[in-house]
Amino acid sequence: MVDIIIFSLILLFFLILIFIIFWKFYFLRNPERIIPKGNTIVSPADGKIIKILRLKDIGKINLKKGIIGKIKTLISDTCKDGYLLTIMMNLHNVHVQRSPVEGVVLSINYSPGKFKSAVHGDRFVHGLENEKNEIIIQNNKLGKIKVIQIAGILARRIECFVAKNQKLIKGQRIGRINLGSQVALIIPTKLSLSVNEGDKVRGGETIIAKY
Repeated sequence: MVDIIIFSLILLFFLILIFIIFWKFYFLRNPERIIPKGNTIVSPADGKIIKILRLKDIGKINLKKGIIGKIKTLISDTCKDGYLLTIMMNLHNVHVQRSPVEGVVLSINYSPGKFKSAVHGDRFVHGLENEKNEIIIQNNKLGKIKVIQIAGILARRIECFVAKNQKLIKGQRIGRINLGSQVALIIPTKLSLSVNEGDKVRGGETIIAKY
C-alpha cells in the first residue's frame, strides 16, 4: 500500500513537471520574427482571419442591433470609416501580440466581459461581448490604429506589455493572450488590403495592408 502511494506521488510529480515544461516552452513561446520594412501594416497576431468588415457598411450587415451598437462603440474613438479585421487564434498559435505599425500608445482601455467561446468557427461576434483590452496607437501617416485583445472561454488572462505614451516600433511585442482567442484590428481605409477572410497570418510578419 505504501509503495502504491509513493509511486502515485512520483507519477503525479512527473506529470506536473511535464505540464510546466510544456506550458513554458510551447504555449508561452515567443519567437523572433522578420518584420517587413516600408509603408505596411503587419498582423498583430498569429491565426486565421475570420472576418473583415468595412465599417461604413455595418448597418447593411445582417447583425443584431446590439451587436452593431457594440461595433460602433469599438470604432468611435478611432475612425468613422475603415476596416475591422478579426483574427482567430487557437491553442497551437503563438499567443504574443505585436504592434501593427510604429507609433505612440495613445490609450489602453481594459474592460471586463463574458467568456464565450471565441475560437471555433465564425464567432467573431462573441469577441464583442468578451473581456477585452483595447490599445490605440497613433501613427504619423495613418492616424489612429486600434488593436483589441479578446479573451475566450479558456483564455481568461490578457497581458499588456505597453504603457500610455510609450513609443513603439512596428512588430514590437505589445501583449499576450494565454491559450489563444481573438485579436481584432481597426485600421483606416486609405490603404490597400493585402489579405482576405480565411487567410492565415503570422504576427509581425504578414502584411495586412500597404499605404
